[in-house]
Amino acid sequence: MSHSNTRISYEDLKRNFDEVNPGLTNREAIEESNRCLYCYDAPCITACPTGIDIPTFIKKIASGNLKGSAKTIMTSNPIGASCARVCPTEELCEGACVLNRSTKPIMIGDLQRYATDWAIRNEQVLFEPGRKNGKKVAVVGGGPAGLSAARELGLLGYDVTIFEAEDKAGGLNTYGIVSFRLPQEISFWEVKQVESVDVKIRTNTRVGTDISVEEIIENYDAVILAVGMSKVPSLGIEGEQLEGVYDAIDFVKETKTKPISNRFVGKKVVVIGAGNTAIDGATCSVRLGAENVKILYRRTIEEMTAYDFEYEFAKQDGVEFRWLTAPKRIIGDENGRVRAIECVKMELGEPGEDGRRRPVPIEGSDFTLEVDAVIKAIGQTRYIDLIEQFGLEHHGGVVKIDKETLQTSNKKVFACGDVIFGKGQGEAMVVSAAQQGKDTAYAIHKIMVGAVSEFA
Repeated sequence: MSHSNTRISYEDLKRNFDEVNPGLTNREAIEESNRCLYCYDAPCITACPTGIDIPTFIKKIASGNLKGSAKTIMTSNPIGASCARVCPTEELCEGACVLNRSTKPIMIGDLQRYATDWAIRNEQVLFEPGRKNGKKVAVVGGGPAGLSAARELGLLGYDVTIFEAEDKAGGLNTYGIVSFRLPQEISFWEVKQVESVDVKIRTNTRVGTDISVEEIIENYDAVILAVGMSKVPSLGIEGEQLEGVYDAIDFVKETKTKPISNRFVGKKVVVIGAGNTAIDGATCSVRLGAENVKILYRRTIEEMTAYDFEYEFAKQDGVEFRWLTAPKRIIGDENGRVRAIECVKMELGEPGEDGRRRPVPIEGSDFTLEVDAVIKAIGQTRYIDLIEQFGLEHHGGVVKIDKETLQTSNKKVFACGDVIFGKGQGEAMVVSAAQQGKDTAYAIHKIMVGAVSEFA
């Protein structure tokens, strides 16, 4: 996708954000579903964090029961349509498929998408609310974990309200994953499925600002904190305030919520970081017409946190990777716009607290790259202020929970998703957040149905 021609039209740029993978045709889906061995003790089910009954949903595709297939998927995973597109399936279900030994694994992710896409196109409502039990639960945050918890509680008969700071629910799936991988309408349909079990969603409502923490704790029988993560932290280098320096999360969000801009056409862009969000920032830049996009990462490819398929995708888009490279300062022109970035080469030293080897600058290895824009993607900060308003025990913004009951230090408040996910604990996957949401719903139900004194 070379954009050396700076006279690229708005329509072309817009088209660049259409979904990359067209999905399976009817014929391909039938042929693929008939390859499945429908294993009895299917390893693919065990490999799925939400435990989708994969052989059953695939068998239903083979027999033409697409609604049944979509329902099987969504019953286990309330955000199963999004996960069909963004899960690292080769590491999870497809990686465990027994056919890996003889031919190639079943395309489980594509079949999951085929069934859920059918349900979306045909505007299917897959669930009904459970019989009301008179208990009220507040969910703070309408991302993958919050939506999953709310949907499960709705099925169990709870009166659930989600408080969502943004204009629309869906969290990362709605705002944080690029359109050409995950179009917004997929996430919106999942939100509708949650609303179909009588879950109320109050958008544009920031807890701690628009409604007090006290009011929520007072008016609900239980509260679930599922706020995820906040913005990208500061790089802590000179020149960060210049025009042309972007937060990767805001940058991706803008491509999903505003008309596509032509400001990157023919430009040179660097992205700092090598996680999935960094890849999104880089591939978005290419699609916005950037002539050259480089990812700078202070460690090596081995330490990169992006999924393999994301990395391959970026390389196909022509993104360059500069390993063991750290930014030192961002240089501006006389108008306060980004002109260049000064970098230093690194080498890996002793392991740090998280077990990863620490990058150390190599003296005298400084060099400068000419750039027009810098995108920061070095992780995300946490909502410490809100966590402390709730008075919860936490470690640097990672909320502590009881492993058994999933309660925080306040017995009435539960937590799930990225807010309980600490550094060095493997990968924070969307699918894991969905399962944690379900687990939290069951933990609340167990306490509510059992002794209410647990909350005292």
